Amino acid sequence: MGSNETRNLWLSIVAGAFAAILLYSWSQEKRAEYNKKYGSMKTVVVAKEDIAEMRTIYDTMLTTIERPSEFVDPDVVSNPDEIVGNVAGVPIKKGQTLVKSSLLTPGPDTGISLQIAPSKRAIPIPVDEVRGVAKLIRPGDRVDILAAVDIGKGVNQRREVQTLMQDVVVLATGVNIMNNIPRVFELDANGKSLSQIALTGDTKYSTITIEATQKEAQDLVYILSTAPGNLYFTLRNPNDRTIPPRLPSSNAESITGKPVVSLDAAPAIVPQAIVPQIPPPRMAPAPQKKSGFRPL
Repeated sequence: MGSNETRNLWLSIVAGAFAAILLYSWSQEKRAEYNKKYGSMKTVVVAKEDIAEMRTIYDTMLTTIERPSEFVDPDVVSNPDEIVGNVAGVPIKKGQTLVKSSLLTPGPDTGISLQIAPSKRAIPIPVDEVRGVAKLIRPGDRVDILAAVDIGKGVNQRREVQTLMQDVVVLATGVNIMNNIPRVFELDANGKSLSQIALTGDTKYSTITIEATQKEAQDLVYILSTAPGNLYFTLRNPNDRTIPPRLPSSNAESITGKPVVSLDAAPAIVPQAIVPQIPPPRMAPAPQKKSGFRPL
């Protein structure tokens, strides 16, 4: 490389560096001018995609951008972690700034209708510590439901236990619903300030809301209307999705192995001894009387 080429190279490098310095200086002046006119920049959270109403908000739906403070709503969300797990109270378009007034805290007001599978129904079932696995069931768990049903009438009435439903998804326990942050806000005794209550270890709930088909919901309503205390839950391993064939019902005979004699059964007919029938003796025909007349 000749001396002229070297000189030209160095001149190009110096000119580029000088241009970069001038560009940086100009940008700083413009930034100061904008800050003076519009205020400082502020980080805001915007939607990375369309978010439907009543949909749970996840971090993958959000992004952050810088905007002049003068054009930022006072209720704007600046930290995505603050709203992850909340529910959109209104439809939110892609690129729209998220404000706290358009979000709902997970709870009874948000509902669970969007979490119910198509063609399924949500139905609550009352539970206690004994019937509800000591209230250790949580939203998202899968359970089996057993029913104790009385069969027969009068002295013949007996109780049978059958597995009514298997691999049932739990949508909610009390007001703690699935796919949301397990928390609820309640007013204090004075009704002035809110207190946050974690529902992760909540055992105060008295109902479990499950997902069922229409026929299953109909059967459950019948049992709940006649004997609501005869439904029991068993908790499944989340990886166990097998559904074995319908099990035979459990009753006194199957548990003890002793047959139960029905008192209403018709009395058995004892066969009588068969007496051979002897035909009567045959009688000899009576002798005919001879007439005293003789033929001519």
